[in-house]
Amino acid sequence: MFGPFERMVAGRYLHARRGERFVSVIAIFSLVGIALGVATLIIVMSVMNGFKADLLGRILGLNGDLSVYGVTRTISDYDDVAGRVRQVPGVVSAAPLVESQVLLNSGNYNAGGLVRGMTRNDLIALHEVSDNLVAGTLDDFGDDDTIIVGTTLAERAGLTVGGRLTLVSPQGAATAFGTMPRVRAYRVVAIFDAGVNDYNASYVFLPLHAAQVYFQLPGQVTQVQVMTRDAENVAPVRQGIEKAMDGTVRVMDWTQSNNAFFGAVQVEQNVMFLILTLIILVAAFNVISSLIMMVKDKSADIAVLRTLGATRGAIMRIFLM
Repeated sequence: MFGPFERMVAGRYLHARRGERFVSVIAIFSLVGIALGVATLIIVMSVMNGFKADLLGRILGLNGDLSVYGVTRTISDYDDVAGRVRQVPGVVSAAPLVESQVLLNSGNYNAGGLVRGMTRNDLIALHEVSDNLVAGTLDDFGDDDTIIVGTTLAERAGLTVGGRLTLVSPQGAATAFGTMPRVRAYRVVAIFDAGVNDYNASYVFLPLHAAQVYFQLPGQVTQVQVMTRDAENVAPVRQGIEKAMDGTVRVMDWTQSNNAFFGAVQVEQNVMFLILTLIILVAAFNVISSLIMMVKDKSADIAVLRTLGATRGAIMRIFLM
């Protein structure tokens, strides 16, 4: 691309002559300025993208990328629904589950919590839980009286493996004295650390059939949790599920359920990119100004080179070098 003539002339002009030191200093500062600007842009955008990926991984780890709900409160033919969802391109897994809020009680400790009923295989596939057990195992998970809790809940309630946690649900049976809440104690078989304090403090896991019995949902689930290959591009998968199910279900992706968080991260990224782009522009203007000064300073030299037979392309290549 660059011939010997262009390299020779460019090498000669890279060494400033007497009286041209100022132009050489400007060129050096321009080079350092744009190098720092580009480095800053790369570093900050990498940090922001890494922060977003880590945060999304923690948030989506337990909640899934998509949730499929029935037109009514529950889904009866959930095995068929999960099977059809798994056939949609981009879907990695589809796990039927029962989800509901309860009061968690252990001794003097009382707090609200979220119960999730899942099969043992689906819980093993939920790596944020199964790969981060700090006590106990999943071997006994499946009995009617077993439960898995987070580390924060275990510390606050004084629970250990083998301890008892009582669930209190307001959706009880109607009696002559009013609605009586459902109360049942479960044996802790494992304690997990999902890396997010809110999850560790409020999420508990029951076997699917035990959750169906406790919440009086025989043969039913409240939703199907879906994991996809690309969490940041869930729109095509959501549309594919809606098309495959012919409108018999409601589908909500994580951008809809966490729209405030997603919008805040997106705005922060856009503003950061704008600020760093301005830094690049400032450095670029320095380079442009130094090049204009260099061209103006060497007008006579350009005329001599053109007289000796140098083409316009050769002159441009010299300045590029």
